[in-house]
Amino acid sequence: MPHIGFDQLTAEIAAISAARDVGRVAQIGRGSIEVAGLSHVAAQGDLVEIVLPGREVRRGEVLNLAEDVVTVLPDGDIEGLQIGAAVELHGANQIAPDDSWIGRVIDPMGQALDGRPIMRGANGRPLRGVPMNPTRRRVLGQRLETGLAVFNTLLPIVRGQRIGLFAGSGVGKSTLLAKLARGVHADVVVIALIGERGREVREFVERVLGPEGMERAVVVAATSDQSPLVRRRCGWTAMAVAEHFRDQGRQVLFLADSVTRFAEAHREIALASGEGAALRGFPPSTAHQITSLCERAGTGTGDAGDITAIFSVLVSGSDMEEPVADILRGVLDGHVVLDRKIAERGRFPAIDLLRSVSRALPGAASEAENVLISAARQRLGAYDRSEMMIRAGLYAAGSDPDLDIAIESFPRLDGFLAEDEPENTVGSFRQLAECLKGAAVKG
Repeated sequence: MPHIGFDQLTAEIAAISAARDVGRVAQIGRGSIEVAGLSHVAAQGDLVEIVLPGREVRRGEVLNLAEDVVTVLPDGDIEGLQIGAAVELHGANQIAPDDSWIGRVIDPMGQALDGRPIMRGANGRPLRGVPMNPTRRRVLGQRLETGLAVFNTLLPIVRGQRIGLFAGSGVGKSTLLAKLARGVHADVVVIALIGERGREVREFVERVLGPEGMERAVVVAATSDQSPLVRRRCGWTAMAVAEHFRDQGRQVLFLADSVTRFAEAHREIALASGEGAALRGFPPSTAHQITSLCERAGTGTGDAGDITAIFSVLVSGSDMEEPVADILRGVLDGHVVLDRKIAERGRFPAIDLLRSVSRALPGAASEAENVLISAARQRLGAYDRSEMMIRAGLYAAGSDPDLDIAIESFPRLDGFLAEDEPENTVGSFRQLAECLKGAAVKG
């Protein structure tokens, strides 16, 4: 049993309400319900509880307000719901994070999923927090150690940076996120598993992340079978938890898997509330939902810490032009692309370096380091442009000196991209320099 402080106990008592406003179900539609009696007390986005026969309780959220009724989207299906069922108003959509949540797995409502008691924090936070004043934010901070050679050198991650991880299913995205959760230097790691397959939550926590990763992590999980309200709330809850630790002055690593499922959950909710579809079925408000979530991460102000964020995006058929991917690329400070062809030949992480960019460069590296990065990209690019010809045996050695160097360097550079747990960034650049030996690196 965790230690219970006075502030936590006070917060639990304050959350108990002796009286609540109650409305009644007036109409049941396709996926949403109309509730009478709450129009003059409910606010947009408020939480409600719907009491079904047998005292079964389901949550819901206020979607629309009218003079006589409010529209509520239930958290779950409407089977068994009856006209006249009681609907209790629970007020604003908030979460109250606490330091004791580190090492825990919780749901988007702040309830424990790991079978152990959990206490709310002393202060509630709005789920949809406001981004910090952009004119007062710090610039991107120092380069972070990551435990992966490619991110220590060619794709550096700096404090307060926000990057996207673009990948199809089954190419090692979750494994890479777990490696970053274990390896990136941060005080706290907050992980949002949005719409994850139920069987994979425990596997991710116990096997992929492991005890070492969980020691400093808070995992917020919403499985794919849960309602769109819960899945969308998962992203907001996780970001609110990250902001709680950031405001204490801690350095936070935020990992979201995935923003695509967050956007899909919002699409279901928006269509249920009457918004029309636009971008390949996504409503126009999708862009705002994604950008507002991303803008809450980043560098802090004053004594606050920073939220270094990695948002994963599911792309079908490596289509980087699909709406969610396109929206994110324009907001973030870099993107990393995982390629299925690279994964199929057994190199992990399956990062396509030539399609990946870190906007922390060139500032995150010294002049000498930038020379090495440029040389590595040039050689990988030369090999990529001629790979089909090389593999078909159509290239004659000596025809192009630069391509000869690229062919000779490729096996070493390809192996370097899969390198795990180097000594540190200095050691990683030393390894990169070794991979580039064989010809002078042009400055």
